[in-house]
Amino acid sequence: MRIFNGEQPLLDRTAAESEVVQLRIGTRAWLNLLTIAPDPTLPRDIRLDYDLGLTSDQPDTARWIRDWAPHLCPEGRERPGFTLKSKLDRILHGSCRRPHHPARDGLVRVDEELHKAEQLEEVPALLLMTGDQVYVDDVAGPMLHAIQCVIHQLGLYQEILEGASISHSRELTSMADAYYHRDKLLPESEFNEDLTERFFGGVRKPVFTTANAGNHLISFAEVMAMYLLVWSPEPWALVTDAEPVDDPDELARYRKEQAAIDDFRRSLPRAARALANVPVYMIFDDHDVTDDWNLSALWETTAYEHPFSRRIIGNALLGYLLCQGWGNQPTHFRELIEHCQKLFESSNRQHELDKAGQDELIDRLFHFHHWHYSLPTSPRLVVLDTRTHRWRSEIRRSHPSGLMDWESLTDFQHEILGEDAVVVVSPAPMFGVKLIEIIQRVFTFFGKPLLVDAENWMAHRGAANVLLNIFGHPRTPRHFVILSGDVHYSFAYDVRLRHEQNGPHVWQITSSGIKNEFPNSLLEWLDRLNRWLFAPWSPLNWFTKRRRMWISPRLPEGREAGERLWNGAGIGEVRLNDEGEPTAIRQLDSGGGGTVFQQRINDD
Repeated sequence: MRIFNGEQPLLDRTAAESEVVQLRIGTRAWLNLLTIAPDPTLPRDIRLDYDLGLTSDQPDTARWIRDWAPHLCPEGRERPGFTLKSKLDRILHGSCRRPHHPARDGLVRVDEELHKAEQLEEVPALLLMTGDQVYVDDVAGPMLHAIQCVIHQLGLYQEILEGASISHSRELTSMADAYYHRDKLLPESEFNEDLTERFFGGVRKPVFTTANAGNHLISFAEVMAMYLLVWSPEPWALVTDAEPVDDPDELARYRKEQAAIDDFRRSLPRAARALANVPVYMIFDDHDVTDDWNLSALWETTAYEHPFSRRIIGNALLGYLLCQGWGNQPTHFRELIEHCQKLFESSNRQHELDKAGQDELIDRLFHFHHWHYSLPTSPRLVVLDTRTHRWRSEIRRSHPSGLMDWESLTDFQHEILGEDAVVVVSPAPMFGVKLIEIIQRVFTFFGKPLLVDAENWMAHRGAANVLLNIFGHPRTPRHFVILSGDVHYSFAYDVRLRHEQNGPHVWQITSSGIKNEFPNSLLEWLDRLNRWLFAPWSPLNWFTKRRRMWISPRLPEGREAGERLWNGAGIGEVRLNDEGEPTAIRQLDSGGGGTVFQQRINDD
């Protein structure tokens, strides 16, 4: 391991045994987790280059990054690098990176921004990926084929399955309708809530209701292969050309998806280079596991009591732990990583995952309560877990749960009290589009919250009230920047407490998606209807839970007068002054250009 300030080495030594955890996840696949703590600590506000040497049994045979991953090195440099900034003055953020969406990858725009950053103030302090970094539940046919190629070539460990029509993950490639029809394989369960029975007649309904479940990933091997393929161009060398479907409609779909996946593959070296040259932090959202993940108490009961759906969810969460969550704050995950070591060591002897050990590890994952984290930056960064601390509905189990329960909201409040300014990552916007939230409430009333993904901060009365009370606390931060994603469009709001001149200044800033977009014509209609129905004079505002707040949408340049939502894949940018106030809010389109969200003086 080497770290340089220019050509001056700040660290040059072999990683200690305690700094490296090696996990064998297949007969020809190892995952290396490195935690390096330089002494003394690294300097701030200057570019530092780093290098990782891979050694073999032969002495003096180290191969450095320029040898084994040259695509990670910026143009004209021998090594990748990063800058540890003393202030969070420029933050890039985004969510929802769907490989087979036709839009360009927003991480390529991050690479462009890093390449242009010559002065310190232009260097991003952080890249925050705020959810749906992978789509475990929405996989293109060509991506599923690539996943199977990687599993075969690397010998990723397969597993025994329970509660399914197949008994082993090896059968996923040989079963009939292996592509686009996995929804027939996924578990179903009887729902018995009153409104559900009224509309569905008590029939059996799928546990996973995502509209794109035909290629839903199931096994741990599939999840790990997906991560390898979305983070790095290297595994694609293992993928063969094939069209494994015969039906004419499916073949047409496969070829259309293949064109999008080919574009994604071509841009991967630049996406990987972006991730290698800026500090990156992540948090999960629904598609990192499955679309309806913990949406309601009824869904939780149904999903976690079925052995097959429990395994599917657990495998996705294990993939998140190893490929995303661990890197945020490694010390939080020591016990879980130790259990991973035990599982993979026992699996290596039989070349498949030990069923009892896998079930035990998944159970520990479901009972782990520290996926959230914070960083002692300036201002402090607080990243919320809005998926595993749900506040279940007291009205009906089928109603959407609150995104965080009372205990976790209280912990969040204690984390930020006394701070002058704070940057909060909430995967779902705390303040969203009112009309869309009303539509979700209507579908919830009629017993169909799953059809409209009816989860938002205002969907649960208790969670909404506690959240709004946090903003009203006298010791809450004066400057409160909320970064969100999830919704596949971008917007920015200035938020204040009504009738409180000394209340906090809140900014809701949403950037979505990195490689995904909302249907454009539908979004334009929703934008217009929302402005008409919830204008400042509209009495409908009194029926929203956030009527105690004054919300002023910022208008994106380049849109028609009054329009508030921006629909374009890319990456969000926020610039903060020394007090933690946003001085510029932008959406940088993946194909070039973008918009600036301009502040308005008067609105609703």
